[in-house]
Amino acid sequence: MGEKREPLLLPQVPIIRLPRPPSPSGCGFDPSSQRALAHRIPDAHQKIRSNLRLHFLRSLIASSGCPVTFTLYQRVTVSAERFNVCDIEGHNFQVSNLQTPLGVQKEALIRGPDIISYSFHL
Repeated sequence: MGEKREPLLLPQVPIIRLPRPPSPSGCGFDPSSQRALAHRIPDAHQKIRSNLRLHFLRSLIASSGCPVTFTLYQRVTVSAERFNVCDIEGHNFQVSNLQTPLGVQKEALIRGPDIISYSFHL
């Protein structure tokens, strides 16, 4: 009963070096780190993105009430008598009198990820 056991040896694992912790001043991670520099967007680039977003939103407002045709995956094309609204991210489109291969839906919500393209009939 007095057997002497050998200590259990655990396998060695490499240590992963983590990024520098937040600064003591409470400003977050080091702004000069490679990760922080990679996430910076130049002001000119940000302005271009802002203008493109503004034009996109204005085009949606101008298209409200117009007929629209959607090309979906699986080679399905549907058209609606009236485009009503789109959410802020462009993930959902609400239309009226959607003509589908199975019939007409009085009101419908089309998910953005299902859409390949859409066109308005002005």
